[in-house]
Amino acid sequence: MTPINKILIVEDDLHIRRLLRTALARMKYAVAEAENARDALSLLEIEKPDVVLLDLGLPDRDGLEMIQLIKARSTATLIVVSAREATDAKVTALDLGADDYLTKPFDTEELLARIRTALRHRMSKEIDSVTVTFSDVQIDLERRVVKKAGEEIHLSPKEYAVLSELARKPDRVISHTSILQTVWGAGGDNRVDYLRIIVRTLRQKLEIDAAAPQIIINEPGVGYRLRTGS
Repeated sequence: MTPINKILIVEDDLHIRRLLRTALARMKYAVAEAENARDALSLLEIEKPDVVLLDLGLPDRDGLEMIQLIKARSTATLIVVSAREATDAKVTALDLGADDYLTKPFDTEELLARIRTALRHRMSKEIDSVTVTFSDVQIDLERRVVKKAGEEIHLSPKEYAVLSELARKPDRVISHTSILQTVWGAGGDNRVDYLRIIVRTLRQKLEIDAAAPQIIINEPGVGYRLRTGS
């Protein structure tokens, strides 16, 4: 029997909790609910969820602080579902460890699609952690080889470093800050323009149409997402 995936909803708005619970139950997920940070941390230990849907506007604790607490105590995929739509809020949440960010009001089907993607990656076998394959592109992170339609693609060291950073967390938004610090190290924050140039070059090498990218997706003002599935 296929194991039932468990989702923890951390949300103080009863209406939104009911909406989420109904949508998740329809997809046959097991659902646990918390209306505040205290209950959320308790259920995190008891329920051991696969995915946590976290609202940042909790009554008893700052949601950004909760991101760090959840990531320190659990291996669950953390998706922020928040009314905070400012770019800096999204960047901060991602930099603190959130795996994805969805702004309220949200489309239920989009949220379900992101949950399916998160669960697919959790269930991937170990080999998938070193080989990322999608469309006609294959990224071998162990051998540092990138192929398109079976042909090896030459990338500069920085191009490969940016692509591999995205490939290590496929289908998740990686903030500009995170990429810059990983690829360029300390002082890399002033390389955003250079990062954009590298992404443009990667698109020219990997996309069918670099002007309408379907692989390396821009999250305006926040970062980039390597899309491997729907």
